[in-house]
Amino acid sequence: MSATSGTVLLLGGRSEIGLEVAERLVRDGAAAVVLAARRSHDLDAERRRLLDAGAREVEALEFDADDVAAHGPLLADVVARHGAVDAVVAFGVLGDQARAERDPAHALAVVHTDYVAQVSVLSHLANLLRPLRAGRIVVFSSIAGWRVRRANYVYGSAKAGLDGFASGLADALAGSGVHLLLVRPGFVVGRMTTGMDPAPLSSTPGQVADAVVAALRAGRGSAWVPPALQALATAMRATPRPLWRRAPR
Repeated sequence: MSATSGTVLLLGGRSEIGLEVAERLVRDGAAAVVLAARRSHDLDAERRRLLDAGAREVEALEFDADDVAAHGPLLADVVARHGAVDAVVAFGVLGDQARAERDPAHALAVVHTDYVAQVSVLSHLANLLRPLRAGRIVVFSSIAGWRVRRANYVYGSAKAGLDGFASGLADALAGSGVHLLLVRPGFVVGRMTTGMDPAPLSSTPGQVADAVVAALRAGRGSAWVPPALQALATAMRATPRPLWRRAPR
């Protein structure tokens, strides 16, 4: 499978992992990048980084993941102008588990961004790319969604739902010419996890991006990052519930 299409669409234009993926795809030959994020006027550093990597064009679009009513028009416009894209869906929030347990509105906000908004974006992308019989979609699940832990069950439940939705969508896209890659990282050391103790089998945004690009080149449907995490996930499913209840974040 080709390492890149002509345009990378990064939904979550400030995402550390997303920018690492976009930079690698540019170095592999992508000519254009569309950065979609809130405060799109303030993406100069990200634009410069990708131009320095070799992109001929970097466009910034205003995108609020939680404004699901705006997803369809924005994505239709991008596909109409750029054709089939490599869409990297890299927005999300970790949220505050303790606050979510006290404040249902915060729990709903986390689930809306990390699941509902993702379902909206993925559904629109699939419908737009199917008629073109081309394009690739990268979705970031998490080990947190493989078996939800008491310590971060709000975020984990959203990732569990996303994992299931993306898995089903990948099956629905089989034979359509549109490829979906589902990525399941472990703990990623970056801005989102600042101040937290790294978990075993942690990775960096660059390592996740390397795994994403390698999986795209190979045409794989899923990728665990690091690969050894898959064995840990199997053990997680077998852990008795009384022990699992005490598992850390």
